[in-house]
Amino acid sequence: MADAKKIYRLAEVKQLAEDRSKCIMVINNRVYDVTKFIDEHPGGEEVLKEQHGADASNAFEDVGHSTDAREQMKGYEIGEIHPDDIKTKVKPRPLIVNPSNSSENAAGSWVRFVIPLVIVIVAIIYFRLFSKPTVDTNNPPKAI
Repeated sequence: MADAKKIYRLAEVKQLAEDRSKCIMVINNRVYDVTKFIDEHPGGEEVLKEQHGADASNAFEDVGHSTDAREQMKGYEIGEIHPDDIKTKVKPRPLIVNPSNSSENAAGSWVRFVIPLVIVIVAIIYFRLFSKPTVDTNNPPKAI
């Protein structure tokens, strides 16, 4: 038999949060006890403690957590919010791929180098071809 998750009313979540030795929060209508994760959280323990007893959906989604983080949080889920207390889910922000790993950006990096180089070369050629030579009036060219 599958482990059934408990259904919590928001008042019950607030009651759970009265225990300061725990860290309880709601993210997208799911209740989490992240007490055991506080020391491991990459963003530090304070960001979790700030959300203790609250709906942390916006804060969680604003950070743009990875797929791995979303998978990991399933292990801390202790229940769901009662249907009468459900709020609209906060949509996740799109993940931004690390630009240094992008092959598209690799092509863009050499282009950022080549374009200024081409401009400099064109400028040099232009000035050599179209600039008038200066004549020194004190030393005119000698006739042969």
